[in-house]
Amino acid sequence: MTYIVYILHSSKLNKFYTGSSELAASERLELHLNKYYSNNKFSAKADDWKLFLAIDCSNKSQALAIEKHIKKMKSSKYITNLKQYPEMIAKLLDTYK
Repeated sequence: MTYIVYILHSSKLNKFYTGSSELAASERLELHLNKYYSNNKFSAKADDWKLFLAIDCSNKSQALAIEKHIKKMKSSKYITNLKQYPEMIAKLLDTYK
């Protein structure tokens, strides 16, 4: 089973949303766009989410650890750097084996 960490971006909110899943990133995006996760959730505040980045992980615990790490950084600059510098992703995957 594969797991991913996915990052969505909303231009309307100028915000990122980070999550993890065993679904494909495109499937997860569709669920967020269709407000599957309830109108009270953060991702329901926008209807223009785009997939910004997806990180393939080897297992669930790795995906959860990387998701937690990214959220803990609380930085849109960090997220944009993840996309710009793939070596950062490689380091995360190695750190959270």
